[in-house]
Amino acid sequence: MECQGIFGTRQVVLMSASATHAEALSLAIFSTGVDAHWETEIRTVWNARESTAEEHELVYEISWVSELGAWRRFLRSERKVKG
Repeated sequence: MECQGIFGTRQVVLMSASATHAEALSLAIFSTGVDAHWETEIRTVWNARESTAEEHELVYEISWVSELGAWRRFLRSERKVKG
């Protein structure tokens, strides 16, 4: 796909996301009132070394950071989906 912008024409690689999975954690290590859970996404990513698009499973930890007063999303793992 090509895009026109103020810097001219450039090639754009489309990324896609598919089914996600969320799982709540109820571990004693979290203090009372802290909510944390995991989300898994399957995304198409570009492998520049092999010049191919691949599906990868990305696992994120979603947690409330009280010092910031905000939810944060941390990438915990990434692996290539065997297909």
